[in-house]
Amino acid sequence: MGKKYDLNGKVVLITGATGGIGAASARALYTKGANLVLTDLSQQSLDLLAAEFDPARVLALPLDVTDAAASKAVVLQTVEHFGRLDIAFANAGIAWRNNPATIASCDEAEFEKIIDVDLFGVWRTLRAALPEVQRNHGQIIITSSIYSFVNGMVNAPYAASKAAVEMLGRALRAELAGTGASASVLYPGWTATPITELAFGGHATASELIESAFPAVLRKQVQPEEIATALVAGLTTRSAAIIAPARWKPLSMLRGVMSPLSDALLDRSEKIHRLVRNIESNR
Repeated sequence: MGKKYDLNGKVVLITGATGGIGAASARALYTKGANLVLTDLSQQSLDLLAAEFDPARVLALPLDVTDAAASKAVVLQTVEHFGRLDIAFANAGIAWRNNPATIASCDEAEFEKIIDVDLFGVWRTLRAALPEVQRNHGQIIITSSIYSFVNGMVNAPYAASKAAVEMLGRALRAELAGTGASASVLYPGWTATPITELAFGGHATASELIESAFPAVLRKQVQPEEIATALVAGLTTRSAAIIAPARWKPLSMLRGVMSPLSDALLDRSEKIHRLVRNIESNR
């Protein structure tokens, strides 16, 4: 799309704004001159984050992304307050509350809740925001994950949702081509947020599973600020795919080769089989 997209003065709606990536992105966008619409479940958490910014440039609104009517109402409030909406960052997401689980052992209601938030929550957000974003030749940005191209064992609802929203973003970008608006997909690697706590010390077997399935170079966590920096850069250039940290890019590019190879490794590894059975039996 050639010309750089100037974030100064743009109005950005962020779902899941008080989480690690959401809050870091809010701060990074604010420094570029953006006005912020912060949404999340807790008004108290939103108010704490909003207190960091000039009140004239921030609007904090509670939102449950599983509620389509509430999502549309937030967009209306945004336009009433700021006069416009330029960017919608569909970022809200959840994973297992307590312990990892297999498809066979998980709680069915929790599985479906994760899908509802991580997939349909994204759909409700972009659907509500799209008319205004299109009107302003703005952008939709969707938080996917490296789980779009790595195996999602013992984290299936999260991984399936992230793979699905990748295609949602890609399809939307193609549909918006030529309109002046665009869509992008953000692919964070392992980021130091509550969602990754189980896999990085919060659950011994899950942590061992990560160590067994991934090489050391891919097991390094990054801070949310690194993801936020990549997000800002990607929005400025309207990048189709924003993968951070960059060490994950080859796996995405080579997924047609790497995915079947890694799946075959998982099929054959008795250690991984044992760890998965341990997670399943202790759910």
